[in-house]
Amino acid sequence: RNQMLSIEGSVAVITGGGSGIGEAIAKNWVQKGGKVVLGDVMPESLEKVKGEIQAMGGEVVTLAGDVTKEADNTALAKLAMDTFGGINLVVPCAGIISDGLFLAPDRETGKIKGKMSLDQFKRVIDINLTGVFLTVRECAEEMINNDCKGLICLISSTGSLGTAGQINYSSTKAAMSVMPKVIIAEFFRKKLAHKIRCVAVAPGYVGTEMVKGMNQKALDRILENVPINRLIEPEEVASMIFELYRNEAVNGETYFLHGGLRLGSKG
Repeated sequence: RNQMLSIEGSVAVITGGGSGIGEAIAKNWVQKGGKVVLGDVMPESLEKVKGEIQAMGGEVVTLAGDVTKEADNTALAKLAMDTFGGINLVVPCAGIISDGLFLAPDRETGKIKGKMSLDQFKRVIDINLTGVFLTVRECAEEMINNDCKGLICLISSTGSLGTAGQINYSSTKAAMSVMPKVIIAEFFRKKLAHKIRCVAVAPGYVGTEMVKGMNQKALDRILENVPINRLIEPEEVASMIFELYRNEAVNGETYFLHGGLRLGSKG
């Protein structure tokens, strides 16, 4: 009979670890006795979080890097192995938004006056999708080669259901919802699926700096459709991920946590 996986002494690799959900996961993991390997594109943010984790008495190592670069992902996975000798949880949190209308018709003429640029589309795809692919591929390779047990946890979003103004972001988050199915199907064939599981969590509107920096009126309108009447806390996302990590019955699914968000209707 399988016991619940323990966080104590386990190693988490987290990208986007310098802020937001990534930072919250890292700090909460360390509070529960885990060790963390943090990547982020912003060296200053990374140093700040590293200092705060060390002040908590946590074991942490960091690497500034860009998730869109293959070599940076390889280096992050290798750093985890070289420092802590294993990888048990992989959470690629690096992500951006770059909102805009797919096509923007002019109010007067009805003709298109603007459109989402190729660069605006691609940049979000590169970081949120290709970056996740690379981080997970490199970490999972080390996990398999070194006989590690654990969980790959992707970050989807309620945006995966389709949010206007986010064809780039929503597309990447929908991809996060299907990837666990593909990964565990392959691992199942190769008799690895009992060792390395894969899920996605799909948060609603989380109280990170990114969301708090939104237009306040737009945010108020969103909260009108959230039954718990507030933003989700980053710590609540971390708590959910840890339960998914511990509970080995969990595999291949996407788990929404959004306070009961009603899309376009108060029910």
